[in-house]
Amino acid sequence: MGRLLTRMDKASLSERDICTKFVTPALRKAGWDEMVQIREEYSFTKGRIIVRGKLVSRGKAKRADYVLYYRPNIPLALIEAKDNAHSVGDGIQQGLDYAATLAIPFVFSSNGDGFLFHDRTGRSVPMEMNLSLDAFPSPADLWARYRAWKGFDATAEEVVLQDYYDDGSGKAPRYYQVNAVNAAIEAIAKGRDRVLLVMATGTGKTYTAFQIIWRLWKAGRRKRILFLADRNVLIDQTMVNDFRPFGAAMAKLSTHAKTIERQDGSREELPLALDKKRRVDTAFEIYLGLYQAITGPEERQKLYREFSPGFFDLIVIDECHRGSAAEDSAWREILTHFSGATQIGLTATPKETEYVSNTDYFGEPVFTYSLKQGISDGFLAPYKVIKVHIDRDVEGYRPELGQLDRDGNEVEDRIYNATDFDRKIVLDDRTVLTAKKVTEFLKESGDRFQKTIVFCVDEEHAARMRQALINENADLVAENQRYVMRITGSDKEGQDQLGNFIDPESKYPVLVTTSRLLSTGVDAQTCRLIVLDRTVGSMTEFKQIVGRGTRVHEDTKKYYFTLIDFRGATNHFADPDFDGDPVQIYEPGEGDPIAPPDDMDNDLGENEQPPLGPDGEEETVLVRPGGPAPAAGGGRKIYVDGIGARIVAERVEYLDENGKLVTESLRDFTRTALKRRFASLDDFLKRWKAAERKQAIVEELEAEGLVLDALVDELGKNLDPFDLICHVAFDRKPLTRRERADNVRKRDVFGKYGGQARAVLDALLAKYADEGVLNLDDTNILRIPPLSELGTPLELIKAFGDRPAFERAVHELQSSLYQEVV
Repeated sequence: MGRLLTRMDKASLSERDICTKFVTPALRKAGWDEMVQIREEYSFTKGRIIVRGKLVSRGKAKRADYVLYYRPNIPLALIEAKDNAHSVGDGIQQGLDYAATLAIPFVFSSNGDGFLFHDRTGRSVPMEMNLSLDAFPSPADLWARYRAWKGFDATAEEVVLQDYYDDGSGKAPRYYQVNAVNAAIEAIAKGRDRVLLVMATGTGKTYTAFQIIWRLWKAGRRKRILFLADRNVLIDQTMVNDFRPFGAAMAKLSTHAKTIERQDGSREELPLALDKKRRVDTAFEIYLGLYQAITGPEERQKLYREFSPGFFDLIVIDECHRGSAAEDSAWREILTHFSGATQIGLTATPKETEYVSNTDYFGEPVFTYSLKQGISDGFLAPYKVIKVHIDRDVEGYRPELGQLDRDGNEVEDRIYNATDFDRKIVLDDRTVLTAKKVTEFLKESGDRFQKTIVFCVDEEHAARMRQALINENADLVAENQRYVMRITGSDKEGQDQLGNFIDPESKYPVLVTTSRLLSTGVDAQTCRLIVLDRTVGSMTEFKQIVGRGTRVHEDTKKYYFTLIDFRGATNHFADPDFDGDPVQIYEPGEGDPIAPPDDMDNDLGENEQPPLGPDGEEETVLVRPGGPAPAAGGGRKIYVDGIGARIVAERVEYLDENGKLVTESLRDFTRTALKRRFASLDDFLKRWKAAERKQAIVEELEAEGLVLDALVDELGKNLDPFDLICHVAFDRKPLTRRERADNVRKRDVFGKYGGQARAVLDALLAKYADEGVLNLDDTNILRIPPLSELGTPLELIKAFGDRPAFERAVHELQSSLYQEVV
């Protein structure tokens, strides 16, 4: 077929035709199996979730034209194809970008005439070379190169080639899970016995751990395996869901029988490895246990010693940033006892302090997938931040001379600040105000049933916050007393409701107050609001708290969440160790609504890729507006009544190019950012003139956190983006869109065209003046009034002769629009 096409015929083919008629046959001829080794149009991200007020949309997913696999778990090569109007190497840079994300070593581009091959391993000489269509390398050839690059011997190769578990449902690991599993397997296959994986909360660490264990277990390289966690709910849910394929080979290190409901609604009793006398059944191969259940300060509690030091050959430690990180912790003694075993640590937040270090124990992570990357890829939910400042927190509180507390004792005369409140001294008016502002937000959002976690100083504070929220939401509490609940370590009734809170199908509880129980390890998929009413000193804990809301839940249209900060905890955003920027930071002043206005939304973080593709593909709209313990340090607390509290006006903060929070007006912030992008007015004018799609420049700015619509509203002028940039960044006098349109008409730019063509251009000009449409050459605009009343799109284009002539006329019109810079 290909030999019968003339050069002109080939040049007229689409990119998809080039793939079908030339690229795929070349792969088939080289020995690649279309059914199991070739994936075409492979979308490997979901597309970033973009929040603009109450409008929620997804940017376009990243998609590779071809990914080639040696085995289902080992991607070897990526091909980026272009139509024949492009050169053979035009797709190579895009292919290299995708390959870096997918950890693929061999990259090809093609236009149907041949291939350009790039070897990312650096072992080929030259690194980049042209190949004919008949010279594409075979699977065996690329695998030999890969194996030599990785340094696998025959034993390591056998482990690496062990396939994933496949349940036949079509569920496959996400690309970063593939990367994580392969990185761990390859490290272990080459003899490394301490492995650390860092993956943001909500990215499937447990599923990733299962696939690592499965492959090592099925390959016969690790036969006795221990999975350690520190929450019962994590062990139970793991056994009935992700780890279920282990079946009868798996048991829990517990004496308490328990029946668990699976994700599909069925119920299952957990197999136990301990009898009532805590004797261990050593017949199982996969053991899951709580740290707390197998060790403790007393000798009789150290159940792990019932196993010989060599019993386990693989231990996986979930949430290893906690107890296992400290050298003198009781949990570390478990790992020391089984020191001969391969040990894999899983964490979202590797702990590094003067006293505690994960990397000191495990070594540097073999793989990292950050919160920022998860948000960028669209697998994790972005979030807004509302910063609320209460006068007592800002100014501090000094009691009047002779001030008595609730018990009639004189209050010590000193200045109490935010770190003292609810820990040493209680101003109940402050608690009531906090509950009131949270309730205001819920009411203003239009959804008082969004799952909410309120983090408090301690259990006593959580009890008072529960009471305050009940009083503010008495109407809904009257319908169901579980609308507000406290869930803390000592509260059995609350803990019994934890399963219902995290269950997307369960309506109650809705508002939950806690201290630390819910900060880690709880999979609250539908949590839409997190409230911080305590300081968070640890970056590790701060990341974990943020992680409570980052899961996307498509069924309930939960695509982002909100974090309300009363204690300045979100100052951690300015810390270089934080790796996920908020979509918006809003600080209401006194009398301002608690919910942020829609026009302040900052939809993308600094230095991130724009969500729209190079051809301006539309985002997919997901949601439209209007659519459906005692006090630390011991000692009693001081309760002081009648002091009062109010919200004080502070400032709006923005993220600069380094991810730091800076204080300046929206206009100053925009000016600074624009001048970073455009060195001078001439630089901007050249960029604007050269851009066929003016909207593309606006989209690039939005991708860097500059949403120009918000500045238009602040200035109160109906300006074109062109004038807005010239005015704000370079102090030029702006012209309104109508003034620009009138200037074009005065110059009689349309005089050389016939009557119908002039009418089309005049209607386009009116569309620009009235609505600010920038992409005037988009033929879809011809389908809407008033242009649709002039004729069909085909008729209107024919008035210019043909489509290229129509596009030339419109580009001339656009150039004329931006002729004046005052």
